[in-house]
Amino acid sequence: MSADQRRSLLSPKDKVEANSRAIVASLTPSQVQALKLARSGDLHSTDGRSWTHLNAVVTYARSDRFEERPIKVKSATTTTVERLTELDLLRNLDGTDGEAHSPRAITMAGKLWLLKHK
Repeated sequence: MSADQRRSLLSPKDKVEANSRAIVASLTPSQVQALKLARSGDLHSTDGRSWTHLNAVVTYARSDRFEERPIKVKSATTTTVERLTELDLLRNLDGTDGEAHSPRAITMAGKLWLLKHK
C-alpha cells in the first residue's frame, strides 16, 4: 500500500498529524536541496543513481553572451529521494508503491516544510 493510499484511509485529524510530523523533521543540506529541486518540477530517475527534471540540459545565463559559463544540471541522489519519500515530503506520481524509479513530486507537507525552514 502506497503512502497516498494510506493517507486516503486516514481521518482528517490523522492527516494533519502526519503533515505535522513531516514539518518537524530535520533534514540534511542535500535533502533540502533535493526538496527545492522537486519544488521547481517533478523528479525523474536518470541512470538509477540520480534524479533530475525530465529533459534537463545544460543552460547558460542570459547575460552570458559567449556561453562561457554553463549552468550545470541540478540533481539529487536516489538515497536522498527515497528518504524524502519515507518522510512523506515527496510522493510517487504513478501511484504504484513497487516502482522504485517512478517520477516523484513534492507534497503539501514538503512545501510547508520549505516555507517554515527557508
